[in-house]
Amino acid sequence: MSLKIIRNWFGGLVLAFLSSTAPQAAKAYQVDCAILLCLAGGWPASAECAHARAVFIRRITPWPIEPPLQIWRCPMGVADRAPLQSTAPELWQANNQVRMDVAKVILAQVAEGHADVDISGLEFDFVRSIRVWDVRHYSHRERGRDDDCSESHNIRLGTYGSQGEFGWQRSRPAAAPLWVLPSRRCFSSNWRRGVGVEWEDHEGNHGYEWVAY
Repeated sequence: MSLKIIRNWFGGLVLAFLSSTAPQAAKAYQVDCAILLCLAGGWPASAECAHARAVFIRRITPWPIEPPLQIWRCPMGVADRAPLQSTAPELWQANNQVRMDVAKVILAQVAEGHADVDISGLEFDFVRSIRVWDVRHYSHRERGRDDDCSESHNIRLGTYGSQGEFGWQRSRPAAAPLWVLPSRRCFSSNWRRGVGVEWEDHEGNHGYEWVAY
């Protein structure tokens, strides 16, 4: 099964979700459901996924910095699941990379800041792959009379837990990927400030976005 077919289907699934959700619920919750779907599918080309990705990036743009995927904002009641489930073709079963379990969490009701279904399995690693790098300050430059090099930093890393809960922890320059800190060499203009987010889709394809400020 080609990746293009999979991504086209994800786009159709998002459309089906939007058309089958009650207007008030869609207005309040459709973005995070769309983010979940589109992220898993590798951000397929569609107006809905383009909007979902824009919201995903905007949430990490200061200020404030928010979790880019807020899975607890994607509740779907039992009565609302049937129309969307009826649109899912046998592609879920036909491709080993795309599991019906992924659809279940998208359609399941979530609350309390985390998913209320078990998403700890490997098929949901794409949720836990999301990492937010908040570089409030980084510099490595010569300081003082002796021109000694001094590296200073204030870096936070935001990650998702086993059930989709989001939290922050302190991090260090050595842990940051090159797209976050392109250089740690000591020179006069080596400073960095910004927020970045990285992710993987359900096939493990990596992507990232950096917002300097």
